[in-house]
Amino acid sequence: MFLHSVNLWNVAFYALMVFMATLGLWDVFFGFEENKCSMSYMFEYPEYQKIQLPKKLAKRYPAYELYLYGEGSYAEEHKILPLTGIPVLFLPGNAGSYKQVRSVGSIALRKAEDIDFKYHFDFFSVNFNEELVALYGGSLQKQTKFVHECIKTILKLYKGQEFAPKSVAIIGHSMGGLVARALLTLKNFKQDLINLLITQATPHVAPVLPLDRFITDFYMTVNNYWILNARHINLTTLSVAGGFRDYQVRSGLTFLPKLSHHTSALSVVSSAVPKTWVSTDHLSIVWCKQLQLTTVRAFFDLIDADTKQITQNPKKKLSVLNHHFIRHPAKHFEENPAIISDLTGTSMWVPVKVSKWTYVAYNESDKIYFTFPLANHRKIYTHVYCQSTMLDTNSWIFGCINSTSMCRQGIDLSWKAELLPTIKSLTLRLQDYPSLSHLVVYVPSVHGSKFVVDCEFFKKETRTIQLPVTHLFSFGLSSRKVLLNTSGLFYNIELLNFGQIYQAFKINVVSKCSGVKEEITSIYKLHIPWSYEDSLTIAQVPSSTEISLKLHIAQPENESQVALLKMYTSSDCQYEVTVKTSFSQILGQVVRFHGGALPAYVTSSILLAYGGQLYSLFSTGHCLEYATMLDKQAKPYKVDPFVLMIKFLLGYKWFKELWDVLLLPELDAIVLTSQSMCFPLVSLVLFLFGTCTAYWGGLLSSTSVRLLSSLWLALKRPPELPKDIKMISLDLPFLTIVLIIVSWTTCGAFAILLTYLYYVFKIVHLQASLATFKNSQTVNLKHSRRNEKKSNHHKDSTVHYLHLSANDAEDSLRMHNTVINLLTWIVLLSMPSLIYWLKNLRYYFKLSPDPCKPLAFILIPTMAILGNTHTVSIKSRKAGAREEDGQRRDHGRREGCC
Repeated sequence: MFLHSVNLWNVAFYALMVFMATLGLWDVFFGFEENKCSMSYMFEYPEYQKIQLPKKLAKRYPAYELYLYGEGSYAEEHKILPLTGIPVLFLPGNAGSYKQVRSVGSIALRKAEDIDFKYHFDFFSVNFNEELVALYGGSLQKQTKFVHECIKTILKLYKGQEFAPKSVAIIGHSMGGLVARALLTLKNFKQDLINLLITQATPHVAPVLPLDRFITDFYMTVNNYWILNARHINLTTLSVAGGFRDYQVRSGLTFLPKLSHHTSALSVVSSAVPKTWVSTDHLSIVWCKQLQLTTVRAFFDLIDADTKQITQNPKKKLSVLNHHFIRHPAKHFEENPAIISDLTGTSMWVPVKVSKWTYVAYNESDKIYFTFPLANHRKIYTHVYCQSTMLDTNSWIFGCINSTSMCRQGIDLSWKAELLPTIKSLTLRLQDYPSLSHLVVYVPSVHGSKFVVDCEFFKKETRTIQLPVTHLFSFGLSSRKVLLNTSGLFYNIELLNFGQIYQAFKINVVSKCSGVKEEITSIYKLHIPWSYEDSLTIAQVPSSTEISLKLHIAQPENESQVALLKMYTSSDCQYEVTVKTSFSQILGQVVRFHGGALPAYVTSSILLAYGGQLYSLFSTGHCLEYATMLDKQAKPYKVDPFVLMIKFLLGYKWFKELWDVLLLPELDAIVLTSQSMCFPLVSLVLFLFGTCTAYWGGLLSSTSVRLLSSLWLALKRPPELPKDIKMISLDLPFLTIVLIIVSWTTCGAFAILLTYLYYVFKIVHLQASLATFKNSQTVNLKHSRRNEKKSNHHKDSTVHYLHLSANDAEDSLRMHNTVINLLTWIVLLSMPSLIYWLKNLRYYFKLSPDPCKPLAFILIPTMAILGNTHTVSIKSRKAGAREEDGQRRDHGRREGCC
């Protein structure tokens, strides 16, 4: 019945939409690099010691707990409180476990053992009962208040100690990071209780799925507070995103707002973190060994030697985080590094006058200083580039002032170097160092190890190549390429016209080498100057390497710098770089950035189809198929102008106040505009995806009803079509009251689910009755005449009963199947509240606050009436109205004749 109403062209169109949506979903869920994170292991059995909370606190929050992490002898020693270390509190996120603290806790314990417990950290973790706070926002405020109490409880464990802490550091995973930021909004919270906040894969900007108003209100409260009080917030905050592997929380949501007067916040993607350089998924970010090692190193560098706690100096905290998470110079962190270094000792001094130089060190017995006079090079070249494959932390490159062949002291330029996976490199613009007479490269004495040092002088224009990206609608059919012919070590390829989130490309780098016997490594670094979302690709040349080019953050309007592809190459190889549009990744960006808005487009398409069915019923007396009406009525021009009008009116204060009084959610279009996410045709693409989803959803619901009715007929005696139709049956008011009471006393989502099941039961019963009626082969003529006489008798009586024919039943089923399709989406979107209520049923019988309760009060009586309504009752009232109008006209004519 469903498929017969759609022509082949429409089916082909919906199949094409499914194919396009599948491409986008595949890019989001599978179109990323493999998991390169190393697993972090515990060397001893992990133990979680439950911290005894005050009785009043435990009674107020029966589902929440506080634990101290430990292993082996450390766990045994600290079962006897008080503690002596540095407190760190871990907050799990959506459905997260308190046991996720074990990775960072175990690594920190091993680090403390390496320094004989001169300093050590005590890692605490909160058990939030694995609540779904990303989908149900009613418990976010409760979690925030509990964390505040936990901080005060933790600090009490150190009372009486010589170096007792006055604050804690917090690591928040996912929504745990948002809860940590929300602490500052509490009335009685002292900001000094937190000395550092590190969040991992936390959606700071907006919720991933704003399913209820409690989530959106919580976000608005937290973000508005941080924006309005930015001048007074001295909390150093670091937000780490997972990159494209994290399909649950896209990295653009994790970036803290950049405010000119709030410089103590950093946001970075894990693929750009030095010594990590990998993308992590939403769960692996808490156990990724590379990232946790970086985090622990930063923690130990943050310790103040005098207080034996994390430093209170905000400049030092920011310097440490920059050192470990933004740009690592391949040196150990020093708060005040020595700029001038002594270059004395028994060392050889070797002058180098060529513009390009390579030295291979192997089993060197003497220290060597290679000096590069800069006077002559300044006349020809603009920059100098040096790199070394020896990744130790010693200083290796210096600048001499007014020197002839050697100097006693030099400016340590090693702090300006950058650590990469296989090399440490330094690029200097000669114009910035006019006082330097020589550049000095230091090669230490080595035994048994081999490394290579390269230096070259060059003009910037010879190493900077512009490559415009292809057009969005080229669909990968055209490409642009550049060929790197010169034998350089370093190139910057400027990717012109690339800066929007809806752009996505594939870059292919083909390297060809001549006369190369050993394996050579090249590094391709995608550098985004307006956000820390760089990514690195390591390639063994000669080879062909494919790089994905897409953004987490769009280019700001006032940003003039362009995205760069930095290529650290081999002088023995030639490189060809090709860029072309990736249509599948463009669709992936649409799904990644706007997939959360799809349910709104699906429901709008279903409502348009339902409105068309009602119009058809009133105008022609018959209800057309859902698929036919979806094709006729689901048009973008019926939705977009209305959205634009509402968006315009919300710019007026009086309309915004009215909107808020009605408790209506914030308009998606306004949110997208504020996040610079509105790009051309996105509304059209989403509407097409929504209509496609509505179509296949309708097919699925119709098929499900048929299958359930067949099962009904197999298990029970075949029912008959109802003899008479009443708008309101005797049991309907009672059932409605019962469901409303259930909604009030338990959970609104539970009452909605019961209403949905009742509605499905009624429709399956009607479908089974219709199937039985159609399958009957003989009709008792005498019985039909008797029915005809009875119907004539009833016409003369004062009480009129309505008969349900096969055509009426089919019309009713079409209407009801559309309602089931719509109601299914409502039930799915209310499921998080139901799951939260079921998980906490042993603590609370009534869900409070309940986001679905107002909806349940409206939906229950509506669905109860619709479930007992058939099209024949609507048509009869319309026929009655026509008959009454005809009688009035006849009466008027008689009076005129008289």
